Amino acid sequence: MPSPRRKTSLKPRKKPSQSRAAETVAAILEAAARILERGGLPAYNTNAVAERAGVSVGSLYQYFPNKDALTAALIDRETATLLADLAAVPGQASYADGVVALVRAAIAHQLHRPALARLLDFEERRLPLRDRDLQVDRAAQTCVLALLQRPDAPVVVGDGATAAEILALDTIAIVRSLVDAAGERGETEAAPLQRRVLHALFGYLGPPRAADTIAKTRKRKDPPGSAR
Repeated sequence: MPSPRRKTSLKPRKKPSQSRAAETVAAILEAAARILERGGLPAYNTNAVAERAGVSVGSLYQYFPNKDALTAALIDRETATLLADLAAVPGQASYADGVVALVRAAIAHQLHRPALARLLDFEERRLPLRDRDLQVDRAAQTCVLALLQRPDAPVVVGDGATAAEILALDTIAIVRSLVDAAGERGETEAAPLQRRVLHALFGYLGPPRAADTIAKTRKRKDPPGSAR
């Protein structure tokens, strides 16, 4: 009877506690990114990464137990930028500005380093990184739900919070499918992709409400004699 296959650890062995150690880890991650960009997965191994980073393989293994753990850390690095961009979306001035910021965040994540993004997307599907996917999905869903509560947002038709949650999930699916497909085709131009994604989103969610429509809605909600 064959012995059970050991699970590969995706967690770093340790986190850098000093600035020099943090610089070493940053150099290792950037070396991994550049090797993936220039040589793809066939050129990607811990020996090559260590050599590119200017450290010994032993130093690399002090932080990452294997290549998959290194890949997971690189995915975390790239995802952190996306999460920071998503966190800024609810602070936009309007519903329309927020939708644009959401789309720009997704496109920037894919096209900033497109070759790297494509390979990391492939690796993310291969590795057990479901928790990371859920973290991004939750952040994006929070953004969309906040935008749908703006005064200039289209009226959500349906069963209250449930309808809004479905709209948010659909929005994430639309953005992800269009942006990922563009990445797989090798697109590198952000502007035309942004136009297509915004056309799809505003077509699905609806355009911003006009000022007079917002005013009429407020009048219907305000009790007689109330002041705004």
